[in-house]
Amino acid sequence: MRWAQLTLVEDDPGKFDLKFWLDYFKRTHSDAACLSAGGCVAYYPTQIPFHHRSQWLGNVDPFGELVAGCRKLGMIVIGRTDPHATYDDVKEAHPDWIAVSGDGRPRRHWASPEMWVTCGLGPYNFEHMTQVHREIMSLYQVDGIFINRWDGSGMCFCEHCQKNFKLASGLELPRTDNPRDPARRQYVLWRQQRLFDLWRHWDAEVRKINPNATVIPNTGGGALSSLDMKKIGELSGTLMADRQARRGLTAPWANGKNGKEFRSTMGRKPIVGIFSVGVEEPYRWKDSVQNEAEIRIWVAEGVANGLRPWFTKFSGTLHDPRWLKVVEKIYQWHHQAEKYLRNEVPLARIGLVYSQQTAWFYGGSQARQKVEDHALGVYQALVEARLPFEMVHDRLLDAAHIDQFKTLILPNIAALSNEQCDQLRDFVRRGGSLVATHETSLYDEWGVRRENFGLADLLGVSFKGRVEGPMQNSYLRLEKEAATGKHHPILAGLEDAPRIINGVWRVDVEPVQKFYSTPLTLIPSYPDLPMEKVYPRAQTTGPAQVFLRELGEGRVVYFPWDIDRTFWEVLCVDHSKLLQNAVEWATNEERQVLVSGPGMLDVTAWLQTNSMTIHLVNLTNPMTMKGPFRELIPSGEQRVRIRLPRGKVAKKVQLLVRGKPAAHLEGVGAISVVVPSILDHEVVAVDF
Repeated sequence: MRWAQLTLVEDDPGKFDLKFWLDYFKRTHSDAACLSAGGCVAYYPTQIPFHHRSQWLGNVDPFGELVAGCRKLGMIVIGRTDPHATYDDVKEAHPDWIAVSGDGRPRRHWASPEMWVTCGLGPYNFEHMTQVHREIMSLYQVDGIFINRWDGSGMCFCEHCQKNFKLASGLELPRTDNPRDPARRQYVLWRQQRLFDLWRHWDAEVRKINPNATVIPNTGGGALSSLDMKKIGELSGTLMADRQARRGLTAPWANGKNGKEFRSTMGRKPIVGIFSVGVEEPYRWKDSVQNEAEIRIWVAEGVANGLRPWFTKFSGTLHDPRWLKVVEKIYQWHHQAEKYLRNEVPLARIGLVYSQQTAWFYGGSQARQKVEDHALGVYQALVEARLPFEMVHDRLLDAAHIDQFKTLILPNIAALSNEQCDQLRDFVRRGGSLVATHETSLYDEWGVRRENFGLADLLGVSFKGRVEGPMQNSYLRLEKEAATGKHHPILAGLEDAPRIINGVWRVDVEPVQKFYSTPLTLIPSYPDLPMEKVYPRAQTTGPAQVFLRELGEGRVVYFPWDIDRTFWEVLCVDHSKLLQNAVEWATNEERQVLVSGPGMLDVTAWLQTNSMTIHLVNLTNPMTMKGPFRELIPSGEQRVRIRLPRGKVAKKVQLLVRGKPAAHLEGVGAISVVVPSILDHEVVAVDF
């Protein structure tokens, strides 16, 4: 439930304080540890040729001593290896083990120029590191081996990669990152297969020595991850989300997003969130210490979204101890609340779909802008709406994986196969609802544009062959319904607005069904300079820009423009309201959890064996959209209404962070609780 990682540096042996760290593990109630073992540097007396021993190792065995100390504390222990770099003796004896750049040159390490970058897909990993992993397991019988930076450091053109790719595909290695290039497409798939073969190979060799152990490559993530998360979910017994802290414009809820993405394919298997105690920016201040407020909000987001915390410390030497008390307080609370953190299932009724194949074969080198930014916009809008939701992998759209949801959101999920489209049709036939944006289903699973949307029958429109953009100075007219003279519920909160800003890109579509409501219509772009020319040219009502359908018990909303991506870029509140209203209208059921009060909260809902919990993470802070937090600012009073699972009665209600019972009002199948304020995190726990 609580992990500790101590990543030793080469001069730590004989220098770092072993007793201090073991005592810290005990004080933090850490019940598992990841400890540096080998790879770039061996921290035990290895006998394998070319396995570089620490120059300070001498006659000591720091890895072995740490393993023994942790086991006395009753901890799970896994050894950490890192195979991504090596030394001159390896380069001289095995030049084919070294990564090669596109110009044919062996690659020196970018940060440690005395070292060489290894090829992740060749014999260095398949042969040499297999020996290392066998030796570690034979000597120490650890519970697992965690492998960092194992999948290569960019594309390699060594003799093994050229030969193996040619044998597998009949093609030369691609020299472009264009996803339409057949060689690039084949390379994406071949590299994955090679790495999954390596994973299975390492795991099998380790299990020959210790059948209860496992290999855990450091991998996985969302749409931008290079390895298929569906396959990872099948291979892994547990997985660690290595997103250690935020940087740049990363929002604090990004750590919660990590949990949702991993859970989408891992299901109920335990997932762990690695967090750094330092600043995580491109400048690599690895010995730094982050503000307490920033550490707390990042970890709170992970815990609220089902991640088990794992702190990582680089170097056994303490250059700055300010983080120690912070992590100790977090872990002590986590230990006290552990009963309520052993989650069985999330209670969210909304699923946000993400698509790796859309990123690989449609987005390519622009995947962040064309794919991920759409998802981030929807994610932000859902957090602002305080709606519990989960992430859904687009290769797991079968009933078993999605029928827990009432609504699925498709944020520009452009690349969908015919089978995936059929699965979404079946979901709607079973009473599910969809909210889709922009080019969703306009491409097949390989990123090839279709003549029409794969989901044209559900969306109720056909593609007219044109995508317009980037649009300048375009708007949307808000229309009342002709029959009632009122606004559609999708325009709730915008009734006083005659028009709002448009997005930047839009798909030109034509309705093929009769739509009884057209709440948004297009005001086309018109000049923005000189100022004397800034007036709309079109005076007539333009084409509809949202399409709303009711299909049995299901509903479908389609925005043909990039509402989600534009919202993430400019954060226009009108776009947020539209997205939130679209999801509410499509879902068309009473909320499981309704939280009212000032500020911005991330809300998640969980079921445990004999209880349920509602996590409230307070993101009300001027540094939410550009960290780090300087301080934690308490929220105002929050009123929480919780719909209890059918047949359940509340026996006891607590506020776990405050550590106090919570007064509550009981209604029919529901309770109401007042939370006076939230500093960073509060958990409403309901025992049945």
